[in-house]
Parts: sequence; C-alpha cells; structure tokens
Amino acid sequence: MPTVLRHGPYRFFFYSAAGGEPPHIHVERDRAKAKFWLEPIVFHSSSGFGARELLDIRRLVAEHQASFLEAWHDYFDD
Repeated sequence: MPTVLRHGPYRFFFYSAAGGEPPHIHVERDRAKAKFWLEPIVFHSSSGFGARELLDIRRLVAEHQASFLEAWHDYFDD
C-alpha cells in the first residue's frame, strides 16, 4: 500500500493491486476510510467520516490531485 501523503491525521494511499481501476486515492484516519476518484475528483465511498470532514478531505484531494495522479501513474504505468 504505497502511502502518497500524510497530512495531519490523514494518510492518503492506494492499494498496490488497484491498477485495473481508474486513478483513485484512499484516505484513512484511525478506523475511518474513504475513497475518491481522481479524474475528475468524485467521492466514491466512506465509512466512519462525517459529511463535514469529507468536504475537508475532498479539498485536500483537490489540492494534491496532481501529485496523487503522478504517484499513481509512476507506480502503475511502469
């Protein structure tokens, strides 16, 4: 599970076996998890995060979208 970014309490990562799906990022804090598609940024799923926190996380995904996509393509396109 390559970790792409740690920001405050959040860890942004993807699963190494996820290369068959479109680019996306997972985020976790404690036991809460969420998944966002990256092109375009679309919320996919969540467990444990409240709506307000998901909005904050979505802003972080948008802020770091370019680096998440670069990490995705570096890992899966080799």
